[in-house]
Order: sequence, then C-alpha cells, then structure tokens
Amino acid sequence: MWGRKKRETQPPQPVSPLKEALRQVRIEAAERSGIVLEMRDAEAARLELLNEALDKVFAEIPADVDIFDRGISHGDVPRLWIDITAYVIMGRDKRVYRFVQDTRYGRKVLSESNDIGETAKAITRYIAARLIERQRALSESGPPRAAVPRSTAWRTGAAFVLGLLVGALSLALAALVLG
Repeated sequence: MWGRKKRETQPPQPVSPLKEALRQVRIEAAERSGIVLEMRDAEAARLELLNEALDKVFAEIPADVDIFDRGISHGDVPRLWIDITAYVIMGRDKRVYRFVQDTRYGRKVLSESNDIGETAKAITRYIAARLIERQRALSESGPPRAAVPRSTAWRTGAAFVLGLLVGALSLALAALVLG
C-alpha cells in the first residue's frame, strides 16, 4: 500500500552457542547486581532505624558543640557517621551493627551487636566521653596569651641592635686596616 514494498520474512537465524552463553551470563550478572542493590538498600534502612533511635540523644547535645556530624552516606558500604572518625556499618551478615572508630593505629571496634538499643547505648557513651574530653580541653586552656612575651621581645630587639653596632664597628675597623 502507498508504494511501500512488503518486507520479506526471513527464517530466523540460528543463534551461535557463544552468543547465547553471553546473553545468559549478562542476565545472571544483572540479577546479581539487583540483589546487591537490594542488600545495600536493606543496610541503609537498618542504619536509618538506628539513626532515628539516636534522635533524642543528639537533641540533648548543646547547640554550641559542633564536634558531631551525624548522617548516612550511601556508598559501596553504607555508613551512619557519628563524627569525623566514628561511624556504624553493618557486619558481614548484615544484621550486626558494628560501631567503629578510625584511629591513627587503625580501626577500633567500639561495639558490635544485633540490637539497636545496645548500639544506641554504646554511641551514647561515646558521645558522653567526647563531650567530657571537649569540656576538659576547654577548661585546661586559660585565656589566650600573647604570641611573644615582652621580655623575649626586648631581648630580641637588644640583640638586633647589638649586632648592628658590632657589624658597623667591624666594617669601620676593616676600612682603617685596609685603607
């Protein structure tokens, strides 16, 4: 109709065994990646539950304290961050909450439990310890001191002037001897 030629139907070409195998492997890989994504979503959902359980604790932290930065990062390994060094990840079986802290000597496991309540208690103890450390650090440091004490400034100035005088006298003596 309308000047188009009808397509001739060709019999289907037999699929090579390699192409069929590649197709099957691609399908299996897509299914596995779907499962991995579902597991990551499940980890993130469990971390969200823990995050909600910590709402009351973080509400009690004074507003002027900015050492905690709570949030969930959705990467290859979802993490619930408490501060810059401490976070919660899920264990290998994806049911265990592992509360860890990165130190200069490596990773330190602070708590490991299946129970949200126990993990929340461990995080609460950690927050309390950090608040006490901060309070001690602030109370031990007195008012800011001057960068250079006055006695040291006078000594430095006197040494500079004395150096100028010795240099000028040495130059004059050298001119008399050589001239």
